[in-house]
Amino acid sequence: MTSIPENPQAPSGAESAKAVDRGLLGFMPERTARLLTLVGTLLTVVSCFLSWTWTARFPGDLTVVGYPGGLQLQVLATSLLTTLFLLSSYGVKGLGWLTPAGADGAIKFGVLATFGTAWFTVAAISIELGGPVNLEPGGFLLAVATLLSLLSALNLPFTRPDVLPVDPEDTGWDQFKQRTSNNWATFKASFSAPHPARPLPALPSAVEILIIAGVLAVALGVFTYGIGTEYDELFLGFLITAGLGFAAVSSSGLLQQATRLTGKHQNLSIAGAFIAAALFPFTQTDDQYATLGVYILIFATVALGLNIVVGLAGLLDLGYVAFLGVGAYAAALVSGAPTSPFGVHLPFWAAMLVGAAASLVFGVLIGAPTLRLRGDYLAIVTLGFGEIFRIAVMNTDGTSGPDITNGSNGIASIPNLDMFGFDFGQPHSIAGFTIGRFANYFFLMLLIMAVVVLVFRRSGDSRIGRAWVAIREDETAALAMGINGFRVKLIAFALGAGLAGLAGTVQAHVTYTVTPEQYLFAGPIPPNSAFLLAAVVLGGMGTMSGPLIGAALLFLIPNKLQFMGEYQLLAFGIALVLIMRFRPEGIVADRRRQLEFHEHDEIPAATPAKAGA
Repeated sequence: MTSIPENPQAPSGAESAKAVDRGLLGFMPERTARLLTLVGTLLTVVSCFLSWTWTARFPGDLTVVGYPGGLQLQVLATSLLTTLFLLSSYGVKGLGWLTPAGADGAIKFGVLATFGTAWFTVAAISIELGGPVNLEPGGFLLAVATLLSLLSALNLPFTRPDVLPVDPEDTGWDQFKQRTSNNWATFKASFSAPHPARPLPALPSAVEILIIAGVLAVALGVFTYGIGTEYDELFLGFLITAGLGFAAVSSSGLLQQATRLTGKHQNLSIAGAFIAAALFPFTQTDDQYATLGVYILIFATVALGLNIVVGLAGLLDLGYVAFLGVGAYAAALVSGAPTSPFGVHLPFWAAMLVGAAASLVFGVLIGAPTLRLRGDYLAIVTLGFGEIFRIAVMNTDGTSGPDITNGSNGIASIPNLDMFGFDFGQPHSIAGFTIGRFANYFFLMLLIMAVVVLVFRRSGDSRIGRAWVAIREDETAALAMGINGFRVKLIAFALGAGLAGLAGTVQAHVTYTVTPEQYLFAGPIPPNSAFLLAAVVLGGMGTMSGPLIGAALLFLIPNKLQFMGEYQLLAFGIALVLIMRFRPEGIVADRRRQLEFHEHDEIPAATPAKAGA
C-alpha cells in the first residue's frame, strides 16, 4: 500500500517540534488530528447513505438507505469537499491546485460547514419528532462523526499572530478589551490562510475559459438549488452549507484564483454570467421560482444604480427607492391602465423612456439644492425626499390634492407588455420549453440589467468615474486638484436615479399595480431604501458584481424566512451583523476597501503557538 506523505506545508527542522501543538485546542498532535479529521469526514460520508430517522414525517424523507436526499445531499457535498482538502494537505498528487493558499483553514471551515448542517438536522429531527429517540443509527453516526471531525480539526496548526501585551496599569475594562482583542485575533488566525494564494501556472486560454465556464455552472447550480428549496429546514441547512462552504473555498485560495481568471477575461466572464442567468428559467418547471428570479433582477438592477451614488461617488442616499417609484408611477400613468387619469397608452419603449427621464429629472431637481451638503446632512435630506415622495403620491388622490395617482389605491390593472406582437403575459414555447409570464419578464429584465452593467462599467472606467472615486476618497483634496465636485456629484445622482427609474418601468408591469406602500424606507420585504443600501454594502461597494450578489441574497433570504413570522427580521439582522463582522469589505470586495478594512491584519512577524497557551 502506498503511504500518504506528510503535510508538505508543515514546518521543518527545529520549528516542526513546536508546530505539533499549535492547534486552537492544543490537546492533540498534528498527525493525530489530521488523521482523525479524515476518519470523521469519511464516516460522515458513509452516514449520508444510511437512514437518519425512521419516519417520513420529517421533510425530505431521510429514511432511505443507499440514496441520500434533502439535507443529506448538503452534508455529503461539504464532507466530500473537506475530504479533498484533507487529501490535498497530505500532498496527494494532482490535488495541490485545490489549496493554493494552504489547506488547514479550508479544512476547518469545511468541517464546520458539515458539523453545522449535520447538527442542525439532528436538532430539527429531535424537535419536530419528539426527541433524539427518533434518530436511526445513521443519524447517531452522523452526530458522532461530525463532532469528532470538528474537535480534531481545531487541533490543526496555525500561525499565532503577535498580540499586544496587557498593560497592568490599565483599568479592568481596558484589560478585558485588550484580552478580547487578542483572543479574537488568535481565533481568526486559526481559520485564515497562512499566505496568499500561489499564482496558477500559465494555462492555455481554452483551459482558462473552461474553468470560467465551470465556475459559472457551479454558481448557477447553487443559485437554482437555493431558490428551489421546497421546505424551510432545507433552506436553513442551505444557508449554513453555502455560507461556511463559501468561507472554506475562500480560505483555500480557490476564490482568489477564480477572481484572477475572471478579471483576466472580464468581457468573456460577463457574457458567460448573462448566458448562465438566461438559462435559469429553463431549469424551472413552472413560474413559481421564476417569479422570485425577476424580482431579484429588479432589485439587483436598482442596487447597481445605487452603487454609482454610494459605491463610486460616496454619497449616502437613504431615499433612493423613491426614484424607483417615480419611474414606476410615470410608466404606469402612460401605459393604458384604466385607473390612470391621463388615459394615455404609449408603447413600452416610450413608457420606459418616460419613466427613466422622469426619475432623472427628479434626481437633478433633488440633487441640485442638496448635493452641497455632505455626510449625515445629505443622508437626512435624501431620507426626507423618500418620505416626501411617498406622502405626495398618497395625497394626490383628488381629495387632498390633484387627481393623479389615486392615493393609497395606486395605479391598478396595468396591462401586460406587448412588444412587436410578443405578449409578455402569455406563455410561449422555446426549444420545447414552456416559458411563462414571469420568465418572459425575467428575460426582459436581464436585457435591462445588461444595459445598466454596460453603463456602470463605462462610467466607472471613464474620466468622470475616476473623479467620483476621488470625491469619495477625499472631497477636499479632489476639489483642490481642480475637480468640479458639485457637477460630478450631480451627474452621479442623476445617472443613478435614471437607472432606478428604468427598472421601475418594468416593475410596474410585473406587479400590475403601483402603490405608495411599495416604496418605504424600511420594511420586511425589499425593495426599500434600507435593503438597497444593505445590498450595496453587503455585496461590496464600488464593485460591479457585489451589489448583484448582495441584492440576490437580501431578496431571497427574507422571502424564504417568512415562516419565522415575527422573528424573521431578528434572525435576518443577526445574520447581517455576523456577515459584516467577519467580512466588513463585502462579499465581493474592492481591492482598495479590502486593504482599508484589513490594514491591521498584516503581522510583521509571527510566533508559534505554545501548547496550552
